[in-house]
Amino acid sequence: MKKILIIEDDPATLTGIEETLKEEHFEVSTVLSGQMGYDKAKEGKFDLIILDIMLPEKNGIDICKDLRRDGINTPILMLTGKKEEIDKVIGLEIGADDYVTKPFSIRELVARVKALLRRPQEIRPEVEEYSFSNVYLNFKKQEAKKGNNPVELSVMEFKVMKYFIQREGEVIERIKLLDEVWGYENYPSTRTVDNFILNLRKKIEDDHSDPKHLLTIHGAGYKFVK
Repeated sequence: MKKILIIEDDPATLTGIEETLKEEHFEVSTVLSGQMGYDKAKEGKFDLIILDIMLPEKNGIDICKDLRRDGINTPILMLTGKKEEIDKVIGLEIGADDYVTKPFSIRELVARVKALLRRPQEIRPEVEEYSFSNVYLNFKKQEAKKGNNPVELSVMEFKVMKYFIQREGEVIERIKLLDEVWGYENYPSTRTVDNFILNLRKKIEDDHSDPKHLLTIHGAGYKFVK
């Protein structure tokens, strides 16, 4: 039985989601505050986390960022309300896997939960740190350097770099990146990937207009080479 953690401070919303998921034969744990939710999620015992953004003590955006920095890769479904919150989630900076906006249909929520749980989890060698050219990446500490200079990478940029490094030499289609890294339902245009890769190249390549590591394979996608 799949285990789901719900972190939501509104009792009515929490109860509604909990009862529905139990009817769908999920094992459900619930937490009402952000800090307690973060502590519970860090245990890493869950198959999915449903996480509200507006929480007491510690907000959902900080929880999501911190979990990813802690190496917790459990899929996270965000519950968002305000337009600016949605922008942050869509901006891919926090490492969430999907989102639903309030007020939401309980059917939509269940469908997204099931879709995330169906997403294939490839078994790839874990990478804690990696070096290429003059770039050093520490995925566990979420630190990056280019030469002796620190480089600011977002949570999602670390996630994408790890994805490519674990598939070094493989050609990755844009649509596959959208599906496996971003969650295709949220990003109908492959331009999302193109713009993201361009910005990432500016941070890690010596010359982003003539990349040596994050290569474009025309008509196919992208490839990482060391």
